[in-house]
Amino acid sequence: MKIYPNIIPIFPLSGVIYFPKTNLPLNIFEERYLNLINDAYEKDKLMGMVQSQKHNDTVYKIGCLGKISDYQKSKDGRVIINLSGITRFEILDEIKNNKLYREFKVNYSKFEVDLLNSSYNSKTDNLMEKAKTFFKRNGILLNWREFNKLEDTQKINTLAMISPITNEEKQKLLETITMEDKIKTLENIISFYLHATDFDSQTIQ
Repeated sequence: MKIYPNIIPIFPLSGVIYFPKTNLPLNIFEERYLNLINDAYEKDKLMGMVQSQKHNDTVYKIGCLGKISDYQKSKDGRVIINLSGITRFEILDEIKNNKLYREFKVNYSKFEVDLLNSSYNSKTDNLMEKAKTFFKRNGILLNWREFNKLEDTQKINTLAMISPITNEEKQKLLETITMEDKIKTLENIISFYLHATDFDSQTIQ
């Protein structure tokens, strides 16, 4: 199993919860994060994403390691990248440095499941049907035919990432260790919203 660095640069971003085997486009313009991206790209192309608290510098303990898979510089100095999710990590400590961006000591041992390619197709039938209804009610268009071609883990993590649920619920899904538990938790969350809208419709009538 591949060994990833235990000290990584981290991009804390409020309201962005990033999952393994998903892709995240980023438009970078702030100086400190331009430094982070450029340093990471020149070194090993690895960086972490973690959700930050809205009004302070505190970050959640669980984030996701990604690899810069596309890198473009614009004429106005911005850098546009695509980040490909690899595995979750747990933050152990912040490393003091003289850089404009933050670095953390992290551990990956809880999330070895992220590096496996397992099939969960038989366990996701109910989730997929509920997700289709949930997305339709929220006016979200998704090409389900193409979506269903994704590998199972990528499919589930992508649903968790793009579903119209709260950031707290997405963070809970990110912190859920096993894929089986993540499937159950996401299905329960979506069921709650569907039942709530069903109740609202009945009340209005």
